[in-house]
Amino acid sequence: MPLTDERVPLHRLTFARPGPPRRTTLSDGSPAWVFTRYADVHQVIGDGRFRRTLIRASRDGATALVDSPDAVGKLDDVQHLRVRRTVQRAFGPRAVARMTPWVADAVDELVDALADHGPPADLVAHYTRPLPIAVMSRLTGVQDVSDARLLRWTENAFATGAQDPAEVAEVTREFTDFTIGLLAERRRTPGPDLISSLVRAADGEGGIPEPQLVNLVSILVVGGYDTVMTVLGNSLLYLLHERPEVWTRLGTSDEEAAGLLTERLLHLLPLGDPTAHSNPLQAEEDIEVGGVTVRAGEIVTVDRGAAGRDPAAFSDEPFDDLFAPLESPTLAFGGGRHYCLGTWLARAELRLALHALAARFPHLHLTTPVDEITWRRGTITRSPLHLPARW
Repeated sequence: MPLTDERVPLHRLTFARPGPPRRTTLSDGSPAWVFTRYADVHQVIGDGRFRRTLIRASRDGATALVDSPDAVGKLDDVQHLRVRRTVQRAFGPRAVARMTPWVADAVDELVDALADHGPPADLVAHYTRPLPIAVMSRLTGVQDVSDARLLRWTENAFATGAQDPAEVAEVTREFTDFTIGLLAERRRTPGPDLISSLVRAADGEGGIPEPQLVNLVSILVVGGYDTVMTVLGNSLLYLLHERPEVWTRLGTSDEEAAGLLTERLLHLLPLGDPTAHSNPLQAEEDIEVGGVTVRAGEIVTVDRGAAGRDPAAFSDEPFDDLFAPLESPTLAFGGGRHYCLGTWLARAELRLALHALAARFPHLHLTTPVDEITWRRGTITRSPLHLPARW
């Protein structure tokens, strides 16, 4: 049951059974190997002999920012290392630990505002959307962009083909022009924000072409917002509708337990389509994986959905105890040198947001049946457009 089946909540998706490597065909007609077992996927995404390769677009028209050849996820070798080194210091565990107090303050302010508003309330409008906007606004220093404009940029930056190519092109130009102006402003009057730090690092170290820096900053502005809003909304949909006993326990648990729950939710609820072949890899030499030889020049792709349910790596009943530590590291944020840069901040936001809300509203419940949820569509994933709730 693919992620594109928009009638199904993400926690009810089923995935292919992991098995031996097999042949597949990518959207542009290219032949490829597909790997579905956890050990095989873990090997492929961590092996530097597999390098990123671009497949031909399956649609005419504009390319979304995340699919641009200048996107950090599409780079490799020296270019990738330069861009990654520029940004990783700002998103590592130590840096996020320094951010945690003001993330917690943002969470507390929104929880207080929700209590003042009183029931009924839409948890998307009052919580899952404004939280990552507040965090990313402070982190990047971008304060003067409306929520509607940010959402429009996000949906087109992560467009998958459902949008009109002309609209994608128009919004991409608008967003790129904004980012170019933002970089120029930070160069003139730098501040303590992340973008000023990136500009200083990029200009100081050199070697990062301006189009790559523009793309990086653009994706940072919208990426942290989209990911957290998506996972937080889908987590609340699942917990409040189907696991009220977990919600009650979360409210009385400590931060360690909240962290374990967050990790399991990130593992179980897809961030994007885990079966998509959006980042194919090409073998630089003959490589043995999962009992087959991938020849130099051949293309490979991975099914992280299947790998995430592999009984050789994870429990046969992964939804049973949501406070149990994961048996193996999750593939939700990728792996190897392309491991998601924002993972530690996303984890902190989700842990704090879920824990604080459950502690304040132990009897929180949704008032719309799960099968009647309206979905926000058009990005690499989807999340509830509204979450009407009472307490």
